[in-house]
Amino acid sequence: MQSNTVLKQATITASSTPKEELPFTLQDLKAAIPAYCFEPSVWKSLSYFFLDIGIIAGFYAIAYKLDSWLFFPIFWVLQGTMFWALFVVGHDCGHGSFSKIKWLNNLIGHLSHTPILVPFHGWRISHRTHHANTGSLETDESWYPVSQTKYKQMRWYEKLFRYNLPLLAYPLYLFKRSPNREGSHFLPNSPLFRPSEKWDIVTSSVLWVLMVAFLGGLTFQFGWLFLVKYYLVPYVVFVMWLDLVTFLHHTEPDIPWYRGDDWYFLKGALSTIDRDYGFINPIHHDIGTHVAHHIFLNMPHYHLKTATEALKPVLGEYYRCSNEPIWKSFMRSYWACHFVKDQGSPVYYESPKHPRSN
Repeated sequence: MQSNTVLKQATITASSTPKEELPFTLQDLKAAIPAYCFEPSVWKSLSYFFLDIGIIAGFYAIAYKLDSWLFFPIFWVLQGTMFWALFVVGHDCGHGSFSKIKWLNNLIGHLSHTPILVPFHGWRISHRTHHANTGSLETDESWYPVSQTKYKQMRWYEKLFRYNLPLLAYPLYLFKRSPNREGSHFLPNSPLFRPSEKWDIVTSSVLWVLMVAFLGGLTFQFGWLFLVKYYLVPYVVFVMWLDLVTFLHHTEPDIPWYRGDDWYFLKGALSTIDRDYGFINPIHHDIGTHVAHHIFLNMPHYHLKTATEALKPVLGEYYRCSNEPIWKSFMRSYWACHFVKDQGSPVYYESPKHPRSN
């Protein structure tokens, strides 16, 4: 169980998952949620997509009209945040929670992800692996901890991006994946993908290359400064948002990680935490409401808050949430979450300067 000190520091409303089996089943949790929460509305989902696209277009129009270095820093933050919001729409498409129409999910997914240089199908499939294996030290896909021995063996540049520059790690992950994993999100023969998914990967990779070519054409026509002002800096802000939020979804000193037979889906799915991003919550489509999403990944984002309230009484102490400022959560995890012990299950994050006493 968490100590009182940790509770006071983190304002987290749950204890570490006990070793005994969970006192509820997946069916118990589903029964507690109103049935409509599992039903996506095509028109409601599309409205979020078109709203994000409209806001992005509006910001571009204002920035181009003003063409002022006084406005550009504001524009970069606003537009990068909207790129992140658009990514979350594509995220719903990847889960099939945008609609029940596969071709529409694929279409909107590509329209949401390709402009921000995300290979939709490649990301969709690796993210599927993450959801199917959350909390497993052997098979989770993103932001999983390395063992203490692996940490000591990591090369300086691996530690640089993983521990010193974590908010810039995403583009590298697309090409190289994470420690102890091999493959690329762009190649159909990557271990990430099944042979039957070959043409999905080819499609998304070709569209990604065409987007890069389009950006190259803009640079040739208008110059590097144009690209930097209107695309590259907002893209970096988007990457920082993506890495920040996904890092904080699963990186917390008191979130358990499991080995071997000690892991199963529902126990692993609870190895995440809800976080409050304040006024950003509706802008990035409540993606911080993450516990319910990991248990039922096919639930549209606009039903997650309702589902969470329904789940809380059933989950009890197994529900984790944090209401502390995001910057404070990030800094604590940044310093304290580097590796886990080589043996045992469950295990928890620690660092050379913050060893965990058992």
